[in-house]
Amino acid sequence: MAKEKRSASERFFKVLVRVFPFDFQTNYAGEMAGVFREQRREAEESGGVSATVKLWAETIAGIFRVAPREHWEILKQDCAYALRMMAKNRGFTLIAILTLTLGIGANTAIFSVVHSVLLSPLPYRDGQQLIFIRQQAPKIGQDDAGFSVPEINDYRSQNHTLSSLVEYHAMSFTLFGHGDPERVRTGVVSWNYFDTFGVQPILGRTFQPSDEKMGAPAVLLLSYEYWKSSFHGDRTIVGKTFEMNDKPHTVIGVLPPVPQYPVENDVYMPTVACPFRSSKDHIENRDMRMMEVFGRLKPDVSVAQAAADMATISGRLQREYPKSYPAEAGFGTGASSLREELTHGARPTLIVLLAAAGFVLLIACANVANLTLARMARRERELAVRTALGAGRSRLLRQLLTESFILALIGGAAGLLLAYDSLGLLVEFAAKLTPRAHEIRIDMGVLLFTLAAAFGVSIIFGTLSAASTGGDVSSGLKEGSAGAGSGRRRNLVRSVLIVAQIAFSFILLIGAGLMLRSLYHMLQVNPGYVPQRVLAIRLTFNWSKHKTGEEIALGAKQLLDRAQTEPGVNSVAISSTYPLEPELLSYGQSTTTFQVEGHPLATGAETPTANHVSASPDYFKTLGIPLLRGRVFDDRDDQKSLQVVIINDALRRRYFANEDPVGKRITPNDGKDWYTIVGVVGDVREMGLDHTPAIEVYSPVSQSADARVLLARTIVDPRILATRLGKAVHDVDPQIAISHVISLEEARHESLTAPRLTASLLGLFAALALLIAVAGIGGIMALSVSQRIREIGIRMTLGAQPSGILRMIVGQGLVLAVLGVGIGFIGALALTRLLKSLLFEVAPTDAVTFVSVAGMLIAAALIACLVPARRAASIDPTVALRSE
Repeated sequence: MAKEKRSASERFFKVLVRVFPFDFQTNYAGEMAGVFREQRREAEESGGVSATVKLWAETIAGIFRVAPREHWEILKQDCAYALRMMAKNRGFTLIAILTLTLGIGANTAIFSVVHSVLLSPLPYRDGQQLIFIRQQAPKIGQDDAGFSVPEINDYRSQNHTLSSLVEYHAMSFTLFGHGDPERVRTGVVSWNYFDTFGVQPILGRTFQPSDEKMGAPAVLLLSYEYWKSSFHGDRTIVGKTFEMNDKPHTVIGVLPPVPQYPVENDVYMPTVACPFRSSKDHIENRDMRMMEVFGRLKPDVSVAQAAADMATISGRLQREYPKSYPAEAGFGTGASSLREELTHGARPTLIVLLAAAGFVLLIACANVANLTLARMARRERELAVRTALGAGRSRLLRQLLTESFILALIGGAAGLLLAYDSLGLLVEFAAKLTPRAHEIRIDMGVLLFTLAAAFGVSIIFGTLSAASTGGDVSSGLKEGSAGAGSGRRRNLVRSVLIVAQIAFSFILLIGAGLMLRSLYHMLQVNPGYVPQRVLAIRLTFNWSKHKTGEEIALGAKQLLDRAQTEPGVNSVAISSTYPLEPELLSYGQSTTTFQVEGHPLATGAETPTANHVSASPDYFKTLGIPLLRGRVFDDRDDQKSLQVVIINDALRRRYFANEDPVGKRITPNDGKDWYTIVGVVGDVREMGLDHTPAIEVYSPVSQSADARVLLARTIVDPRILATRLGKAVHDVDPQIAISHVISLEEARHESLTAPRLTASLLGLFAALALLIAVAGIGGIMALSVSQRIREIGIRMTLGAQPSGILRMIVGQGLVLAVLGVGIGFIGALALTRLLKSLLFEVAPTDAVTFVSVAGMLIAAALIACLVPARRAASIDPTVALRSE
């Protein structure tokens, strides 16, 4: 037994010497084998591991003690020789580098997104301690019900797990005193909001407790981006005053260029400066929920503990204020990591793309390994000569690894440039999924990933290629390139690599096919309106000037009258929003609860909830929404008349299935106010083409006083009229801010950006994979034919027909393709379930996609095999028999 241990240890160190990229002296290997025996005996006697650890330490130290200068000289020789061989074989070099560039570049680009969005900590002090607190009412469909001022005060005073709790909500106001009136996205926050996030200004100061006292002078903090874009980085901005909400606001500071959560804002103000948040109704009414809440955990407190703490407070409040928390709504409060909250929507898509990029890299590596094997077949004579001149197996292996590493290093550098060039597109893509998109960059972590990918390619597949030469390099090479023994193992490895490429390609093509079919189904969806030639102009009234409902209704009416006079305008309308509006998709639709007269709720039943839209009389005509029953709004529907609403067909089907709803009434506040239904219109997919039309209630702008968007259906391209309509708005009121102008066709196109880019990226990866795999199977068939010329000549001499040779070569290629498709089919069934949440009206096991992809791959493989097969069928037997 002792003899077996000694021989095993000696073999271990001999292998170490052979494969390590520096030359070891024979006596050093023997010495280390002896040390290993002594240390093993010592470890067995002592029962500890210190001796083994010491052995490895001495081994590593010995590596660096052995002639470092000599090693560098050898390394220089290897690199110089590798570069000469690469220059000599330009075709192989260019194909290998291009293949690795695509594989490593795709992975680096996607990893830069995954690293920045999913893996990197939040860019704030102790970001892991930041949490998002969510109040929900799931039984009435409110995933995020928000918090009221009394609730915030209760959670702030009663919690035991948070060091601070702050509020946030976003508003849009008009800023005056800086050129034209400007609509600014405004974050309304607690005074210690930025202290909680650990953000210090680059100019001035942040908010102080005195800024949040009632009657305090109004102050503003500017975001870095707004400061740079609107004030050109003016360092004297602190202390300047602007008018907003009919009172002066003084700039007290400028924030650093940090990501803004949950959304990007232009300016920030304390809670008392917001006319809505500081009103008596909001301060005293527990049911006026509009704020988001964030917190910072105390040291050594977990998110789970904080969530339990919030749930306890929620239960207590429900017992104390049962009217504000009806049991049928299912109110509850929990907490989650802010990092998780900001990335959970992006995670499935990014994981799918990272997996796809990984498959591309594996396919690229397999292809390069196959190219290297093919090149090895042509270098056998060269390697045989080097072996005859005294080069050992370790020396040849090291040379091959050096060549592989240089190829991978060049491919990695080119891939890094490719990833850098695609960064802008990826940021735009990720911005549709997460607020962390603007953190995406090529940093040290991404550089290390690229370097690791290059090392992995060179070591794993370079070693695979070298190892395929056989157990003994010199003897294997001396058998000659035409020998069957030297090529059998190599051909087996090539075949395995081709099957792997086909399998990975099949999985990628299935993913791309499913996403493309999903996108196609989205494009075929009827949105419920006609988006062609409709312009949307986002407006912000000066709310200090238009305080009452009558004033807002009058301003809206004046805008409509003026816009209608513009040449080329067919019809105009004013509304609170429009279908697929970016802000609507980001922040959600305004909702209202309601009850139907004569339809009392059953005990424990959920209170109905509907999306709410304010609309002027021509809203439905302008958007092309069909009227199904009753009438649309008209000028008679003002604040002095009967309160009316129009419902969509989805609401009618659910609550008025067997009766005509026109003339029936609904109430949003338990019978305090009643609204008469005067019409039913068609369903509109407001929240996305992949979303089922929601229940919707429309009310007249003249009664709801919510006018935010001017809509115009035009006779010509709506963008042509954008400037003129903007001027018409300012003719009516120069203090109206115009923040966003877009056609509804553009809005529809933008709403599909994320699924379109996901499908495009998967399609690109799949196309690359298919191209590489088909090239690989064609290459291996061509190589097989070149190595079997003599065999084919013998077959033809013995009576084989060219058609038989053609079938034989094509059949061998198709066997590999079918085997790859079969393995890929199994893998696709397991992996495409990751796509389930991203698909629209397409099953992850869609038979059409699977059959189409399988047929396409096998057809591509057939075409790739035909060229070498035709060459084999045209071989002259007499010439083939004379070849060596």
